[in-house]
Amino acid sequence: MGELVLVRHGQTEWSRARRHTGRTDLPLTEEGERQARALRPLLAERGFELVLASPLRRARHTAELAGLPGIVEHPDLVEWDYGAYEGITTAEIHRGRPGWNLWIDGVPPGPPEHPGESPDQVGVRADRVLADLASAREHGDVVLVAHSHLLRVLTARWLGLPASGGAMFRLDTGSLSTLGIEHDRPVITSWNRS
Repeated sequence: MGELVLVRHGQTEWSRARRHTGRTDLPLTEEGERQARALRPLLAERGFELVLASPLRRARHTAELAGLPGIVEHPDLVEWDYGAYEGITTAEIHRGRPGWNLWIDGVPPGPPEHPGESPDQVGVRADRVLADLASAREHGDVVLVAHSHLLRVLTARWLGLPASGGAMFRLDTGSLSTLGIEHDRPVITSWNRS
């Protein structure tokens, strides 16, 4: 049984500024491109049965710069839809809504292109991804190139936690993490490497 290799895309202008970047399709910064290329030696030592990426260009470009072959886009790997909080920092949100917590409260709806998602809705997408790659994992490792909050939710679901459990897993830009099985139980085998 193969491992799941999780790659968070490299830095963007909004990730550097700590702005919620859901479906806004931003490019990598120069630093983000450097981070993506730095993943190449960590990934080169492995062969992959399947390479899945978010359709957003920051993830796709990270996969390309990291040297991953045969990239297949998976629509459920897009980042959390932050609704009305798209492009806004947590500090800005707290000025109008003290105590707000993404993992508990979710987000209010935004314009039609950003309707917003609850933690459980993101969890449903993560569960679909895990189900979709189950047969590929029987034959080898699978890599997912995506976004911080989506990958954190996916990790929580892998471990049997509710989607909100993703709050416990910090994930930096341009990082690599792995999920596997030990004694027939899902585990984190490495986290937040760069």
